[in-house]
Amino acid sequence: SVRCWMPHQYPTLSAEQKKELQDIARRIVAPGKGILAADESVGSMAKRLNHIGVENTEENRRLYRQILFSADERIDGCIGGVIFFHETLYQNADDGTPFVKMIKDRGITVGIKVDKGVVPLAGTNAETTTQGLDGLSERCAQYKKDGADFAKWRCVLKISTTTPSQLSMTENANVLARYASICQQNGIVPIIEPEILPDGDHDLKRCQYVTEKVLAAVYKALSDHHVYLEGTLLKPNMVTPGHSCPIKYSPEEIAMATVTALRRTVPPAIAGVTFLSGGQSEEEASVNLNAINNCPLVKPWPLTFSYGRALQASALNAWRGQKENASAATEEFIKRAEINGLAAQGKYTGGSESSGAAGKSLYVANHAY
Repeated sequence: SVRCWMPHQYPTLSAEQKKELQDIARRIVAPGKGILAADESVGSMAKRLNHIGVENTEENRRLYRQILFSADERIDGCIGGVIFFHETLYQNADDGTPFVKMIKDRGITVGIKVDKGVVPLAGTNAETTTQGLDGLSERCAQYKKDGADFAKWRCVLKISTTTPSQLSMTENANVLARYASICQQNGIVPIIEPEILPDGDHDLKRCQYVTEKVLAAVYKALSDHHVYLEGTLLKPNMVTPGHSCPIKYSPEEIAMATVTALRRTVPPAIAGVTFLSGGQSEEEASVNLNAINNCPLVKPWPLTFSYGRALQASALNAWRGQKENASAATEEFIKRAEINGLAAQGKYTGGSESSGAAGKSLYVANHAY
């Protein structure tokens, strides 16, 4: 008799490994908590610092990160994790305390960016994949020893008349799955980040359609690679119109499109969704996150934030490289963190803050970290 072929899985993770991964992931997205993404590369920091007239030196990068990391206990209830860049993971505060220790001592989880940037995907219309798989297992093992419990890997897709191509969706989904699998083997929770850029004039519907296709491809690949979903977080774009789209949509429309796309493609098993801000202003990012949490559809996962610019713009603006501005800058960061902690629970009642830095668009065309 012909035996029916059934997929067979060799055990990849022990029950203890699975429990550890799930516990870490859940801790990061506990109610009202999100992630501070402070993992800008040296090149990205150049753009941030040049903007405020500060030289991009290792010491200035350390001083700037110290402004964020020295926030008082007010952020303990709204920041569940901080993503570090390699350099920052090994830096200390002025008093000699390692940054990692400062963060961990407050019960906040330390994460690390592990990808090595985007590279061109030949034969496509300027599409990319992300490099960094070589030696990743060894790096993860070392980062785990050095205090990191989660990681981030960013893939980038773009919307145009010819993109994203099937090749770019498949390739980026596979590289994310391979990265996730390697992280989990080393006790590190992977954040899966397939960012669809907001560049272009496409409408909300087109972004929703593409987001669904991209996420469907990602979860198919994660399944193929036997990734343990309960020990993962997803960092997607919100479903928004392209930056040059002439139509203006309300936060409620953006929320409905976003939650619908996620419900159609993301398994309820994942530990949480931590949205990237994608060049939205600080205020927009908070208002849209709040609307997403108030969307009347059933949402089986925590829906929170993993913001870089949308938690830092006002702080950078207040600091401007001046020692005497440090505490004022830290206050600006705390304020945004608290607002987003509320938005992650659908309890933010602001939305009037369109004056000053908080209302300024943080959009950068073809944004690269």
